[in-house]
Amino acid sequence: MEFQTVEWTGDCIKIIDQRRLPDEEVYLELRTPEDVYRAIKDMAIRGAPAIGVVAGYGVALASKKGEKEVRKAISLLKRSRPTAYNLFYALDRMEKALNEKGISSLIDEAIAIHNEDIEKCQKLGEFGAQLLPDNATCMTICNAGALATGGIGTALAVFYMAKEMGKRIKVFVPETRPFLQGSRLTAWELMKNGIESILIADNARAIVLEREGVDAVFVGADRIAGNGDTANKIGTLSLAIASNFFGVPFYVVAPITTFDPSITSGNDIPIEERAPEEVTHIGGKRIAPVNVKVKNPVFDVTPARLISGIITEKGILHPPYTVSIKKIL
Repeated sequence: MEFQTVEWTGDCIKIIDQRRLPDEEVYLELRTPEDVYRAIKDMAIRGAPAIGVVAGYGVALASKKGEKEVRKAISLLKRSRPTAYNLFYALDRMEKALNEKGISSLIDEAIAIHNEDIEKCQKLGEFGAQLLPDNATCMTICNAGALATGGIGTALAVFYMAKEMGKRIKVFVPETRPFLQGSRLTAWELMKNGIESILIADNARAIVLEREGVDAVFVGADRIAGNGDTANKIGTLSLAIASNFFGVPFYVVAPITTFDPSITSGNDIPIEERAPEEVTHIGGKRIAPVNVKVKNPVFDVTPARLISGIITEKGILHPPYTVSIKKIL
């Protein structure tokens, strides 16, 4: 990668401020759990695996001030965002380490969470890249790359590993309204790492799937239910519907830490809603009438029946997902 999303220095967590991309490559230093909370809440860091990694390090920062501060930090960070399951996985793991190994183990535990994510991303990419021909045209949504993880990404890891295998990859990148993670982040990241990317408007996805010879769609995930229903960035559901209509394979790429076995279906996944200004403004400029009513869900749930396969670090899962997920977990 030509940049580093998350770095632990021992005294702070250094992250790339994703709100400033693609215009500026600015890094922030998070020195307290409160800094971490604000970075997650305000989208300076985003992407389910990356949120989990940074949250783990946020607890590690608190460990320098004692057990009371650690438990306070865990409680605070669990309130930062509701949908991404990696956040809760990482915080539960840090709490378990505190209870079983003591406060002195927490820095090593956070580093382990980060290192494991790096390894998982590599394996996700290897499994996914094997599905692609030597000259492949793909599509994704939002940002599921190195900016969203501790490693080389989930969905975008497929493209990076395909390139390593000598395959030629072209990726259509929908802009991903309203926060524009596709145009601001994915296009920037792919171009920076030598992958051909073609930016399209969100409402151009169907015609591209119909006419541009797309071989497969790869998306990330923020939470996967026990039956395979998958929560991901808003717009993923309509992309899955269009992919199925045109017969284009639709793959979810996610580490096992994204699976929530306590949830039986997507109906139980909490869907975050964010500020109306994300819809009514672009770059601080109003594009909608004053006082217009706004609904801004930032995730949707794709039913398992629309998913061709779920690519994990342990292999590719196929329907029926209630069976394959239970087996792999």
